[in-house]
Amino acid sequence: MENLVTESKTHEACGTDERKSHHSEKTKNNLINRLNRIEGQIRGIKGLIEKDTYCDDVLNQISSVQSALNGVGKLLLEHHMKSCVIERIQDGESEVIDELLTTINKLMK
Repeated sequence: MENLVTESKTHEACGTDERKSHHSEKTKNNLINRLNRIEGQIRGIKGLIEKDTYCDDVLNQISSVQSALNGVGKLLLEHHMKSCVIERIQDGESEVIDELLTTINKLMK
């Protein structure tokens, strides 16, 4: 996950072979904090399994983690569209639309 939120010094990096995002520190910290909470939730689910917790309770926790991951994905997608996608379109790289549609389809599975 760390590669997804690496900050670039220039906005030009979005369209290069060595693409990097350029999130603000606030956005990056928000994403990292969310992922840290999710990581804790995953460890909690593992503990529930180890303790033979009732399946329905475990499934509810899994649903909560999935929802939290969806929230991270939505936030990252929003920032990606408002930065890298717009910049690449402005640079004449219309193929970014196909890339974005593929990514959205993967997120919606």
